[in-house]
Amino acid sequence: MASKQPELESFTLFPPLNEKNQLGLGLGFLDSSEKPLPPPPPCVEVLPSEVSSSVKYTVEPVILNGLTLLKGRVSTREVFALSNSDLIPGKYEGGLKLWEGSQDLVRTLCSEVQDGKLLLTGKRVLELGCGHGLPGIFACLEGAAVIHFQDFNAEVLRCLTIPNVNANLPKESQSLTIDVVEWNTRADIRFFSGDWSEVHQVLPYAHPDKEEPNCSSGMNVTAGYDIILMAETVYSIPALSNLYQLIKKCMSRPHGVVYMAAKKHYFGVGGGSRRFLSLVEKDGVIAASLVAEVADGSSNVREVWKLSLK
Repeated sequence: MASKQPELESFTLFPPLNEKNQLGLGLGFLDSSEKPLPPPPPCVEVLPSEVSSSVKYTVEPVILNGLTLLKGRVSTREVFALSNSDLIPGKYEGGLKLWEGSQDLVRTLCSEVQDGKLLLTGKRVLELGCGHGLPGIFACLEGAAVIHFQDFNAEVLRCLTIPNVNANLPKESQSLTIDVVEWNTRADIRFFSGDWSEVHQVLPYAHPDKEEPNCSSGMNVTAGYDIILMAETVYSIPALSNLYQLIKKCMSRPHGVVYMAAKKHYFGVGGGSRRFLSLVEKDGVIAASLVAEVADGSSNVREVWKLSLK
């Protein structure tokens, strides 16, 4: 992976947009041409005991920076009655596929830890749009105290994420009578499903809606996640605003950080890291710095960004 470490300073990506929005960027994401999406699924906590036993789960190793993790594979047809589909907006958001960005993020986190730029031990970690959950699993292996996994679909959590955590974190014991699984870690590992516009309502460390992220008076220092991880989450233009608002509701203050892995552009759907960062820049609350760039020819140029409150 080719990576570069720019100076950690406030990120400025675009000049001010004119009235015609000639750059095709900014906050006008939800235009009238967008088709309305179906109502989102309910926001719920999915218990480890709810792991699916009816869907075939197979596993294979993936080596990332010398670290071997296990990635599961399940059939989209079995889980969602879909075939050869990466995503269907509002129904299935691609959580059963292991995207390149997830692997990029694990590699970057590994490098950040090795270089002394990131400490995961004892931290509260939230992985948004987790799918396989490899970045969150890495955080657990590095000693995070809390790892909460979120995905749009509860089915993804039951059929893939929880089995993948089970495969990578062998259990000490499992009771058949209570809804508790004891992995070989004392970390608080939990799973939550729902849309980004509402899922903060069930996330244990999200800030109350009334709190503003740049307000220091009366700040609830016990709330928030120290580290938020997300890979390939910024492909959908209509979802960018909700994702950004969720991040602000979930970051611990004042030192919370977000590691975001994404492609520069998602051709055909319009999203991408630069589109999302234009939203961040315009809001002016969060600073962004480029941590790694991947141009291996296997896909569009991919990036890993670090976001922190100004």
